[in-house]
Amino acid sequence: MELRVLRYFLTVVDERNITHAADKLHISQPTISRQLRDLEDEIGVKLFERGSRTIDLTSSGEYFVHQARQIVALTDKTVANVQRTQEVSGSIMIGSAEAPMMATVATAIGKLRETAPRVDANIYSTDANDVHNRMKTGLLDFGVVMEPTDKNDYHFINLPGTTGWGVLVRRDSYLGSRASVTVTDLQDQKVITPQQHGSIDVLSDWLGSSEHQLDIVATYNLLYNASIMVTAGVGIALCLDGIINTANTDLRFIPLAPRLEGHASLIWPKTGQMSPAAIAFLKAMKDILPKNE
Repeated sequence: MELRVLRYFLTVVDERNITHAADKLHISQPTISRQLRDLEDEIGVKLFERGSRTIDLTSSGEYFVHQARQIVALTDKTVANVQRTQEVSGSIMIGSAEAPMMATVATAIGKLRETAPRVDANIYSTDANDVHNRMKTGLLDFGVVMEPTDKNDYHFINLPGTTGWGVLVRRDSYLGSRASVTVTDLQDQKVITPQQHGSIDVLSDWLGSSEHQLDIVATYNLLYNASIMVTAGVGIALCLDGIINTANTDLRFIPLAPRLEGHASLIWPKTGQMSPAAIAFLKAMKDILPKNE
């Protein structure tokens, strides 16, 4: 299986049309059609449902396109990091949870642009569960994760600053005018909760009793999507402060009482060799942190 053919395959998927894909790749339509048939023969499954005008993926094709994108992305990142001159160059990929503590990472990226301008920093927004999965496959160099999280296989730096847990509600809702929200206040509410395992554990501890069961109607991994559900009246969202700007909106953030704080860490694998680009970023990060961190 050649990378060139995988790139052909992904272009056809993106264009949903062999003719358009062939034009974009500057190759003939018969050539790309033959390459796709050879690819299906090689792996022994049908990837496309071919129609008169468009091409749709089979269930096997849906799985294969996800894996192909990871293979090509990992290859491109590896090539960028090994094709370096004496000056440090390459790219780093940081998977980040939504957290105000990301500001420290942003500052480090700014410093990195001064010390190693040929290094590109790429941010992938997700949650801790996905960060761990992608780091295991080598797609991420670093991760910004909310605590608590499993750090047994990782080096880590605790990021400075904290934020508070609370609920995102509509201003015109039952809780919209409250100064804070207690466990009792949540009992009769439809609740949208984060998917991250560590966050669920923290919130369960805050509830204080296994008898306190929330009416969970939906879950999320990115708060922006959850905020849309809150606006639509699906429920209230348990979340961290400082992520959604509620100014001039119909939404309001209300802190939990008693206060429940959130902390974040930067993690990276203990195994494997770091690229020069990743080493340069880590140095930039350590340079901006207080000396006691």
